[in-house]
Amino acid sequence: MREIKIIGMGGIGCALLPFLARYLNYGDDRARITLIDGDEFERGNADRQAFGTLGNKAKVKAAEMAREFQGLSFRAVPEYITEANIAPYILGGDTIFLAVDNHKTRKLVSEYCEKLAAVTLISGGNDFIDGNVQIHIREDGQDRTAPITRFHPEIQSPRDRSPAEMSCEELMERGAPQLLFTNLAVASAMLNAFYGVCEAKLQFGEVYLDIVEGKSNPVKREGERER
Repeated sequence: MREIKIIGMGGIGCALLPFLARYLNYGDDRARITLIDGDEFERGNADRQAFGTLGNKAKVKAAEMAREFQGLSFRAVPEYITEANIAPYILGGDTIFLAVDNHKTRKLVSEYCEKLAAVTLISGGNDFIDGNVQIHIREDGQDRTAPITRFHPEIQSPRDRSPAEMSCEELMERGAPQLLFTNLAVASAMLNAFYGVCEAKLQFGEVYLDIVEGKSNPVKREGERER
């Protein structure tokens, strides 16, 4: 069974999950999708996040998807990823969609993936009208594309904190404004990368997006191998 983990069920995670599930539901392989997020849905985010009810994002969305896509298995983990709990949730051979809004968690997940013999990490993030997607692939204990920290000092040396380190008041106040359309563009680029990996045709390690300028610029770093 293919194991897919989605870390972060905010604007990007909500945008990519239904299309990922539809693609996998009608494929040849069974898949289990694990949704990981310790956050609660708030109606103030309804302009860019789709949840049928209030509650923990991972639990609510897993239940919704299980009703619609009965050929897949869904599991909810109502926790933020931390150093203490990451080991059971990210395993060798997993495909991970990282859709969080802080560099501290990106660094944690990236460095953990670097210890695994095989893993596919697809990380997406955005500001208001632009964003980027990074793909880190490891096979047989070697990097096929660069870790997401390598060319991004803001991830390698994060100045922010993960949501697990914040108080309830800080969680309520955090976060810059986001735009639904940019969330959709980044989610689409993450799914495009996933398809490229599945078909062994991916030819870039990162792509930059700007929805106003209509840009989608793939970057193949020096030393990265076509896959």
